Amino acid sequence: MDILDLINFTLLLVFIPTFFFVSITPGMCMTLSLSMGMSIGLKKTFFMMFGELIGVGLVATSSVIGVATIMLKYPTIFLVLKYAGGAYLIYLGVMMWLSRGKMALNLDKDCEFNISKKSLAMQGFITAIANPKGWAFFIALLPPFIDDKLPMISQLPILILMILTIEFLCLIIYASGGVTLGKLLQDSSNVRLINKIAGTLMIFIGIWLALS
Repeated sequence: MDILDLINFTLLLVFIPTFFFVSITPGMCMTLSLSMGMSIGLKKTFFMMFGELIGVGLVATSSVIGVATIMLKYPTIFLVLKYAGGAYLIYLGVMMWLSRGKMALNLDKDCEFNISKKSLAMQGFITAIANPKGWAFFIALLPPFIDDKLPMISQLPILILMILTIEFLCLIIYASGGVTLGKLLQDSSNVRLINKIAGTLMIFIGIWLALS
């Protein structure tokens, strides 16, 4: 079967740079990736990315099939996730500001991080699905790139794969920037400063998530 029977290749070529531009723009998930890259390193941040990508895939798929339209008409569904997720991020940020908690850099000799992989993945997932702007964005962005002359069942998996690939690359870019900044500050023995910067970002994301 020819790829042209599965998806409109011209639309796909336009979709890829469009979504990359939108994805690389600073947002809640990218800022979270930057902050975690700075505080816990790239390797552990991958677990947050895993949860975030599952959330993004769910949001994108639901947007296309119309579930998001129903959810946006009943925004109460988002409130618990939004406020709980935002409050948790603010809590983590405050703890990091105080150089305490599982995500803060240890001020002792050994800088070990005890936050669980499951917690990191869950935070990424909640951040992705509890953002109404993300739902609205996919509702607005995806339809123009779907060819009504081709079957939806063939187009959706390809578009979702492109979305997740681009999103993953952008998350790595942001997390790597956080790692670089963290190492630069750590070389100057400014451990508390790293915690304060990462904590401030975390608090900012929490407030952003709750008020969005």
